[in-house]
Amino acid sequence: MIRCLIRDGKLNPLVTPVKALFTVHFPHFPYSSRRHAPPIDGAPALTVRDLAVSHLDSPALALKGITLTVQPGERIALVGPNGAGKSTLLKAIAGLLPIRGGELLIYGLPVGACHHRVAYLPQRGEIDWRFPTTLQQLIMTGRYGHLGWVRRPSPEDWKIVERAIHTLGLEGLAQRQIGQLSGGQQQRAMLARALAQESDLLLLDEPLNAIDKDNREIVYRVIDLLHQAGKTLIVATHDLTRLETDFDRAIYIADGQEVNPEVALEKLIGQDYALRTPALSH
Repeated sequence: MIRCLIRDGKLNPLVTPVKALFTVHFPHFPYSSRRHAPPIDGAPALTVRDLAVSHLDSPALALKGITLTVQPGERIALVGPNGAGKSTLLKAIAGLLPIRGGELLIYGLPVGACHHRVAYLPQRGEIDWRFPTTLQQLIMTGRYGHLGWVRRPSPEDWKIVERAIHTLGLEGLAQRQIGQLSGGQQQRAMLARALAQESDLLLLDEPLNAIDKDNREIVYRVIDLLHQAGKTLIVATHDLTRLETDFDRAIYIADGQEVNPEVALEKLIGQDYALRTPALSH
């Protein structure tokens, strides 16, 4: 996960370890320590049974009754209106929100037992892009799950970062302060960070939001490369035009619960999203 401090309510990515890294109000990151456990043979990439999740500032359930199984190598789209619970589900899988009920297993293990196998890409608005760090340093934070808190990056770690930069077409921007990047470049930088983590399960929260056509095509190309490499992808998206071509199936969420496609799409229409192709059935 990204090491961070809180500034103006946003996450601030860090590059070097510091003591007292989080404020007392910041959630514990189960993926921030070096706990490596092998996956259970034959286990799904993700198993969720009757999951209930709340936000940190409220006891009310933000998700309830979610049940799903994701096999290794699957591409899953999370579809639903804003506020439906898509981000909440991804954060719960990433270990960032408390589980109030049910069961959540990653490769057959509890959340946090195999932190290096999970990469989480937050929405771009959750990052404080004013933080004084470079694109290259931001992407290097994706290696921290392998390094732990005190080990310095090795030459191999830097090579992995450079490959991620190349894959996302960010050459020439490595030393640029992250706030000087365009919105599309920032989104690609976050995806490059997820690539550098070399995880098996990738959780992508609206990676296509508010970026132009060229950047969208780059993101889709990288998602396809990840799929070809056998990675498991769970992607929150509003882009319904490519559900059938770029995903194996879709999970529809509304009001914190899994719903049938018609209910979720009706709410999307209410939020003025253009629907140009039939929805992918569950």
